[in-house]
Amino acid sequence: MNDAARELITEFGPVMQAIRTEIGKVVIGQADVVEHLLITLLVGGHCLITGMPGTAKTLLVRTLAGALGLRFKRIQFTPDLMPTDVTGTDIVEEDAGTGRRVWSFVPGPIFANVLLADEINRTPPKTQSALLEAMQERCVTVRGQPHALDPPFFVLATQNPIELEGTYQLPEAQLDRFLFNVILDHLGIEDELAVLERFTTRVDVPEVSACTGAQQLLRFQWLVRQVPVSDEIARRAVQLVRATRPSDPLAPEAVRHYVKFGASVRATMFLLLSAKARALLDGRYHVTDADLRALALPVLRHRVLTNYQAESDGRSVDDVLRSLLEARVP
Repeated sequence: MNDAARELITEFGPVMQAIRTEIGKVVIGQADVVEHLLITLLVGGHCLITGMPGTAKTLLVRTLAGALGLRFKRIQFTPDLMPTDVTGTDIVEEDAGTGRRVWSFVPGPIFANVLLADEINRTPPKTQSALLEAMQERCVTVRGQPHALDPPFFVLATQNPIELEGTYQLPEAQLDRFLFNVILDHLGIEDELAVLERFTTRVDVPEVSACTGAQQLLRFQWLVRQVPVSDEIARRAVQLVRATRPSDPLAPEAVRHYVKFGASVRATMFLLLSAKARALLDGRYHVTDADLRALALPVLRHRVLTNYQAESDGRSVDDVLRSLLEARVP
């Protein structure tokens, strides 16, 4: 470990705890989801949050952005939203000095550090795909001209279950750009009572203070990549992802029977990077097999496509992945 990494480690823990504290002023429960969002930021990825309406998906992302001290924008995805409503567009303006007409770029809401793509699956695929270049390349192209996005850049997208009316299936290429697909479930009874106590006795939402900034987060992203991984753990990550592919010899019976397509090597990279971030959040400077197993579902559930047999037998992707993990218990 070099001196720069040692110095950052002393900053890392207190900052992460402060962020959790600030989020807890507004958001009750959902500790696992908050951890997954923090891992997303530390890896430099994007997160898809799936949940029924009214489960505080938007509130959670807005609160997180406030605790991070980053520029925040929100796009409400609707059936009539156009790609230029996301990326921005060129307009013709008259130059005051020369009187000539010139093209001028007007940035869209995607030019932010934290972009909340709210109900992303309520808009047609053409507009959903407008995010693809930004998510992968950190830039957008308008009229053939690239426009870079300032780092850090995170897309935190919310979606409703596809069974709801007016939703569209996200393209597989776009799904693969998301580090996690996190399921935001209903709260327990005690947490629901705490929500009632907090939000039915006051008009204003508790104020959230910024605990960090863009430059510190970029340094934390560098720190995550310095976490060492043993050859054994790296091999286990590779084996775990390869076991999702029905044609691979490592695939268990449940995968061969119910999976049509498994995860790619991008899933392996994301799994290992997120495991490094989880280790740091847990106060460790090494990755364990428990980190891989804890993150397998959110990393893999949107990258594994089940077949008609799974639908016929009522087996979800999560059911198949849990069977895979159980089959790999020593």
